[in-house]
Amino acid sequence: MNEFIIIVESGADARTATKLAERILLEKIDWLEPELIQNIFHWRGLEEGAEYSCWRDIIKIIDDAKKQLGYKPTRFLGHHSNGVPFKADGVRTIKVLNLIRFLQKTRQIKAVLFIRDMDNQPERREGLEQARSQHMQRKPELEIIIGTADPKREAWALNGFISSNQQEEKNLETIKTQLSFDPCIESHRLRSTSRKEPDRIRNPKVVLEQLTYNDMERERLCWEDTSLEILRERGVHTGLQDYICEVEQYLISVIEG
Repeated sequence: MNEFIIIVESGADARTATKLAERILLEKIDWLEPELIQNIFHWRGLEEGAEYSCWRDIIKIIDDAKKQLGYKPTRFLGHHSNGVPFKADGVRTIKVLNLIRFLQKTRQIKAVLFIRDMDNQPERREGLEQARSQHMQRKPELEIIIGTADPKREAWALNGFISSNQQEEKNLETIKTQLSFDPCIESHRLRSTSRKEPDRIRNPKVVLEQLTYNDMERERLCWEDTSLEILRERGVHTGLQDYICEVEQYLISVIEG
């Protein structure tokens, strides 16, 4: 069975990114049906049987692979093949890719998705891009998809929030008045990480909690029910449109191939 590895910061990130990817595949591949997906590929973590892996656990996972699988990491100097030092996350991404190359000897790993919050650090995307460019032409084939949420995953969920009743509409209008902009259309402007006044209203986590009443099922509808067309349109500045394009460019070919 083909495996798509996914590296995320949390389970919520994994649920968001995988569901979005499946929706894109279903939209773009005429013959693909929802019930067929489980017969074509599984979402997996680096550890066999895991549904995803978290960035914070990478070092431990590599150490476990050394002990349990006899993995011997390839040494590298911490810079790109062109001599430029890796930006943030670049070194960890290379370590993940090297481990995946080892795992491909016994597992049918065809793609890896790196999902990361930017957290006001654009160099994270640069590091991921550096690592991908160093591995893209290597064998066996491995598609490398990058999804960077700017500033956080919650911005992607906000891109998909559409009021479903009068109370939600009223709530959204109140927040729009406080912010002087629409947090669903311009969620990339929500840069605060504070939960204290007066900055909490510019924290995307806080805004999403207020709009969905901290209900995970209501939040889920933002990326599962809202049309991909709206998500593309609203996600220009949050990295969501870029992620959709990456899935279209790299992942569809794996399924069709």
